[in-house]
Amino acid sequence: MTEPRAVVEAPHFRQPDPVPSEAAASVLDGPDEGGKTRMLWSGGVSVVVHLPEQGLPEVLHWGRDLGDLSHGDFEQLRQARMRSVSPSALDAPWPLTLVPGEHDGWEGRPGFAAHRAGRAQYPRWTVADAGFETDIDTGTLHVRAEAPGLLLRSELRLDDAGVLRIAHELTNTGDEPLSLAALEAVMPVDDRAAEVLDFTGRWTRERVPQRGPLAQGSRVRETRRGRTGHDSPFVHVLGTAGFDTAAGELWAVHLAWSGDVVYRHDALPEARTVLGAGPLLRPGEIDLAPGESFRTPDAVFVWSDRGLDGLGDRFHRSLRARHSHPREPRPVVLNTWEAVYFKHDLARLETLARTAAGVGVERFVLDDGWFLGRRDDGAGLGDWTVDPEVWPQGLHPIVRTVRSLGMQFGLWFEPEMVNPDSDLAREHPEWLLQPPSTRAWRGQYAIDLTRPEAFDHLLGSISALVSEYELDYIKWDQNRDLIEAVHDGRANVHRHTEAVYRLLERLRARHPSLEIESCASGGARVDLGILDRTDRVWASDTNDPLERLAIQRWTELLLPLELIGSHIGPPTAHTTHRAASLDFRIATSLFGSAGIEWDITSCTPAELNRLRHGIASYRRLRGLLHTGTLSHPGTGDDGTTATAVVSDDRGHAVVRVARHATGNRALATALRVPGLDPDGRYRVAPVLELSVPSGLDEVPPPWLEHGELRLPGAVIADVGIQLPLLAPGEAIVLEITRQA
Repeated sequence: MTEPRAVVEAPHFRQPDPVPSEAAASVLDGPDEGGKTRMLWSGGVSVVVHLPEQGLPEVLHWGRDLGDLSHGDFEQLRQARMRSVSPSALDAPWPLTLVPGEHDGWEGRPGFAAHRAGRAQYPRWTVADAGFETDIDTGTLHVRAEAPGLLLRSELRLDDAGVLRIAHELTNTGDEPLSLAALEAVMPVDDRAAEVLDFTGRWTRERVPQRGPLAQGSRVRETRRGRTGHDSPFVHVLGTAGFDTAAGELWAVHLAWSGDVVYRHDALPEARTVLGAGPLLRPGEIDLAPGESFRTPDAVFVWSDRGLDGLGDRFHRSLRARHSHPREPRPVVLNTWEAVYFKHDLARLETLARTAAGVGVERFVLDDGWFLGRRDDGAGLGDWTVDPEVWPQGLHPIVRTVRSLGMQFGLWFEPEMVNPDSDLAREHPEWLLQPPSTRAWRGQYAIDLTRPEAFDHLLGSISALVSEYELDYIKWDQNRDLIEAVHDGRANVHRHTEAVYRLLERLRARHPSLEIESCASGGARVDLGILDRTDRVWASDTNDPLERLAIQRWTELLLPLELIGSHIGPPTAHTTHRAASLDFRIATSLFGSAGIEWDITSCTPAELNRLRHGIASYRRLRGLLHTGTLSHPGTGDDGTTATAVVSDDRGHAVVRVARHATGNRALATALRVPGLDPDGRYRVAPVLELSVPSGLDEVPPPWLEHGELRLPGAVIADVGIQLPLLAPGEAIVLEITRQA
């Protein structure tokens, strides 16, 4: 049970967390001599921030909970860690502040950069007594700093999962405009950090990990795509040497933002290493008139001493604690795209809907092709009215059929885009975000949502359709990067992204029960900024299960399974032309927010029966899959991956082992499942509704012949379970239940 938030006043000590992994964020005030110190603590994490007599605060510690500290301990800690920038050539130790800059002796990438009428700004910040305060109820540290012509407000918020969010807000208090070039959040990491992990990717191969040694210097990853991007750094991680899924100490950051971003780390010879992120601001993009303010997106910092799965667990617990997090069971979705593409026909779609309902589908989503002039991807975007040639009675007939079958109804939109061949583009060419001379991309351009009239038009058009058809769901797509995105000649990616967020917020305020999926050419908009306003993401446009295993594994570093759309595609994947068995496709989609993207009217009765059983297994297990602790146990075999979910009470688990390539051994390695009660006794058996793969063994393991094992949790975790030798493209899914 989470304890109430509290402040422990001097000279008392902070009491230890009753349950360290669930403790509420609290605050401890340090001594006033030589400055002030505050400590946020929650979920096994401490953040200690010191405010000197002059200048901005400095983070003395971010990592493992330090336990009870007295005022004397604070002073000793300050003396132990204050030398954050080498004094070898300086007259006194200089600090590494929340917003590092040259005035503090920092020679890495600055946390703040701006100019006023061509004059570079090197602010001498001061923080008054009232500008370094804590909010007990939210576990937030507020810093209010001033410099001539500038006001900087910073928030550090530590939640119950030990996840730290940092945001800065800058106000121009001067008499002249201020051109902002950078405003980024940074945090120091331990000197033991020795390796770097981040991500890259492309369309249908998103979130590919890349890893290497931590080299000296300031290193920056930028994205300039106007959206999160297929090649997004995603989560930027520094870790101790050799960290892996279950072991190692890690410091990570994710920027909750769907526009251009900067991820950075600075490992300078003269200073502590820092990790950070912020919005990428193009020249002249953010000019603040006197009195205007700019707030950064949240930089989300996570520390773990349990490897990558420890990072993921903190992200997942933080997200699941949100008020907006989906609470209802995640319905089985059938999306029509790979079933019919642009060929919309009522009779065909009604047959598809009846077939879908017959195998257990709960939500039917009509994809691209329903609106005015949309017979291919070269026309119609922007004209959000139902095409009367294809749908003479509107969408009402298909909506009635879907609802009569007990399913919800959803609709695809791409609201931010417009085809030149559309009524909207012909009537309002001034609404385009790019100039007409911009090179074409999929035959479409973006609409400038910072224009109030364009914003209001889209909100009204979409809202009218949501009301008319009582839509349960929108698949919100965005299929191009933003190149030369300008408003009145000025770079406009940041303000446009803010407008996209407002459009989503206004739409949901009008229709509180509406759910929205974030899709952008598949997985090009997967971030916590968009997920503050949507209910799930489409991880990738590929439904090839072999590709999906890797894409979803790394998407799971940030997101829990219930937020990741994962569908059963056709026998031969649209994107790779690779064939996969239905059993393998079902096992892959099970670990996510499951669905189908396939013309299942072409299925044989045997295939429909397999689908029915696979969907039944998802519907039975989703309460566990979408609430339990996710891990990726090591298999000792580079050709296989294991994914496990264990319930919070450790009484129930489900594990998938999938083979994506052949291995070096002819004997399969044993599966070890962490997180069970070592003293509990468990039954291990294949998931009842799913097929057991034949594998490559002449004789399967004896326990599979009997159909089950009964073992203590300690044996399952430390000795393991012998599996069959799977062939590439096979998976086995096991259910583990505690016995009375």
